[in-house]
Amino acid sequence: MDFETVMQELEALGKERTKKIYISNGAHDPLFGVATGAMKPIAKKIKINQPLAEELYATGNYDAMYFAGIIADPNAMTESDFERWIEAAYFYMLSDYVVAVTLAESELAQSIADNWIASDQELKMSAGWSCYCWLLGNRPDNEFSESKISQMLDTVKKEIHNSPERTKSAMNNFLFTVGISYLPLNEKAIETAKEVGTVEIKRENKKSSLLNAYESIQKDLDKGRLGFKRKYVRC
Repeated sequence: MDFETVMQELEALGKERTKKIYISNGAHDPLFGVATGAMKPIAKKIKINQPLAEELYATGNYDAMYFAGIIADPNAMTESDFERWIEAAYFYMLSDYVVAVTLAESELAQSIADNWIASDQELKMSAGWSCYCWLLGNRPDNEFSESKISQMLDTVKKEIHNSPERTKSAMNNFLFTVGISYLPLNEKAIETAKEVGTVEIKRENKKSSLLNAYESIQKDLDKGRLGFKRKYVRC
């Protein structure tokens, strides 16, 4: 299936209602408004195709960029490829759910995510923290340095309330993920989340949302989800 065919198929799947939802979350034209589940039949036909993924991502069309993440080959991507992708990710649904997810399946994941966390750029930081959420929720605990994750918890405690809005959200999610999915520091994550308390995320033209990792962890513990790992990162 070539580039033109994929774009035509995505356009045919677009729905005005879905488009409005994406726009309300920060997307802008060009986009078709394709529900992510509706992309699966096309993805099944293509499987993995990095050159096509690059063509689609370069369009700047949100749906094409999202689909690029589904068919990308993360281990064929270099650090400069990931840098190019994050630079083009203009809102959090791209940075945290396309770029961070694709990066999480790469062998370069931790080193690139560390650089992004240290970058002082909102969406890069958000993608870096999000990448660790995808990693910790999927890979075995022994693939991570306990002292490094512990230091990251300390950073969250110190910086979360003064960080940019999307970064706050990803940091809060990191607290939750360590509390549930990374057993060596489960207790420290719970204690840190308790100290952090409620995190306010301000949004343009919308009511602020309030996040509380401690409460979220407790709910999942009550459901017996301690130690939960996803089978796959990408859909």
